[in-house]
Amino acid sequence: MAAITLKSVGKTYAGGVNAVRGIDLDIADGEFLVLVGPSGCGKSTLLRMVAGLETITDGEIAIGGRVVNEVEPAERDIAMVFQNYALYPHMSVRQNLAYGLKNRKMAKEEISRRVDEAARILEIGAFLDRKPKALSGGQRQRVAMGRAIVREPSCFLFDEPLSNLDAKLRVQMRGEIKQLQARLGTTSIYVTHDQLEAMTLAHRLVVLNGGKVEQVGTPLEVYRRPASTFVASFIGSPAMNLMPARAEGAVAHVGAARVQLEIPAEGAMTLGLRPEDLRAVVPGTEGALHLKTAYVEELGAQRLVHGTVEGTPFGCAMPSDAALADELYLAAEPGAAHAFDAQDGRRLG
Repeated sequence: MAAITLKSVGKTYAGGVNAVRGIDLDIADGEFLVLVGPSGCGKSTLLRMVAGLETITDGEIAIGGRVVNEVEPAERDIAMVFQNYALYPHMSVRQNLAYGLKNRKMAKEEISRRVDEAARILEIGAFLDRKPKALSGGQRQRVAMGRAIVREPSCFLFDEPLSNLDAKLRVQMRGEIKQLQARLGTTSIYVTHDQLEAMTLAHRLVVLNGGKVEQVGTPLEVYRRPASTFVASFIGSPAMNLMPARAEGAVAHVGAARVQLEIPAEGAMTLGLRPEDLRAVVPGTEGALHLKTAYVEELGAQRLVHGTVEGTPFGCAMPSDAALADELYLAAEPGAAHAFDAQDGRRLG
């Protein structure tokens, strides 16, 4: 195991395209860090620079206290799991697991021990003699993880490993990866665009946008106190409602509606309210948010009501048995409002 440090790391491609810009991160020994953000935000590029598969334009990367900018990928003591499994189709599962170890001239007894141990941990012993084509997607991903485990590296790097799986299997594999990392205690960096996956797996999240870090924190820290409107809209499902408002002291005004703020502010601002932090009140209640209903999503335990408030798209989460109408009046729970700067989108207070 090893700590990983990134100092002012950047990547500029030909033509002046800045894929990653000045990133500083300290990843603790044994930590599970998740890089999350939309497509093109630089998360996979950053991971590949740690792996040595992309050259670094600026800055410094250290693994276990050793600067690895000029170190070949094979010499960095890392193991990477890809989204496409990257298994050799003509080899059995056992041969796939053992291949990298054989290339390192490891003793047969040690190879056998490591392969058997990985098969036990991942519960793939029953199909060690099968070829990849005879396996399901989840089984193939287990084999890909097994190939990383047998190397006993100082850190694991995961590049969207679950994106090719169906929704049910993704949930199952998420739990397995989380338990596996906790059991092994190996420093891990995991890349995903799925914010739910990021929230459930991470010790800490790094939210990336346009090649820069928007926020670093535990999943609950990022969820409860998003640093910007970008983070607020990206983390949380359903997404936070964001709407223009006018602040007067500790009150935000949205048309005739009034929402209490935790931090006093003045003038134009962006108000954030999570759908789950809203409740229906008696129609016509003074100061309530007036939602004009457009459509409803039935999710079983709850329903999501979508519409507009003062012309801005808006949604609220309600119990599945809640009464519906073309117009709803809503109030925010105490302390639920988030205030952001109207110009740069940064959190106020």
